[in-house]
Amino acid sequence: LARGRVVIADRDPAAGEAVAAEVGGLFVRADVGVPADNTRAVDATVEAFGRLDNVVLNAGVPGRCGLADFTVERYRDTLRTNLDGVVYGLHACLAPLRRQRHGSIVVMASIAGLSGSPDLFYATSKHALVGLARSAAPALAAAGIRLNALCPGLADTPALAPYRRVLRERGLRLADPGAVAAAVETVLAGPGTGQVWTVQAGQPATVVPAPEVALAAE
Repeated sequence: LARGRVVIADRDPAAGEAVAAEVGGLFVRADVGVPADNTRAVDATVEAFGRLDNVVLNAGVPGRCGLADFTVERYRDTLRTNLDGVVYGLHACLAPLRRQRHGSIVVMASIAGLSGSPDLFYATSKHALVGLARSAAPALAAAGIRLNALCPGLADTPALAPYRRVLRERGLRLADPGAVAAAVETVLAGPGTGQVWTVQAGQPATVVPAPEVALAAE
């Protein structure tokens, strides 16, 4: 991608402002689980820079519960960020992208959304994002908008810091976050839509074909 102007939307002002300063971008405080915050972030982007070209819907949290310790509140806390926040962000960015008849959106799923995970509702939310990308893309294509999903494997981020030693003892490699960021750029810049990509340590970003399931006919 050509060097662009970046807007960081996050509910943590200190972290968000630090990243924005590092990349020379703009920070907007936003809780993705609040629809109006997503709209405000998009509006601030268009007001500051005149347009919106690429969108990465990246907010996510680990699962807060499983079946054994299930509560509605913990379950909804996971889905509020991982699924609702992506849907709200997608909806918020469509108006300027439709006006431009151009744009590229990446939703950040996970390899857990292609296989499964002991983190039950995290995996559930990521499976939903894969379905969202594949299902919404055809309707958006007519407006010149591309929508794809990226499913990283284990990446060496702060979220995995408590498990880093155990994962390495099990022989599992952690991807460098820069490699995941490069994969995001590859997906944003590519010509496809409705695609699901994976990226893992030491491997290039790769498209995962959708399974072919024929509808029953008489």
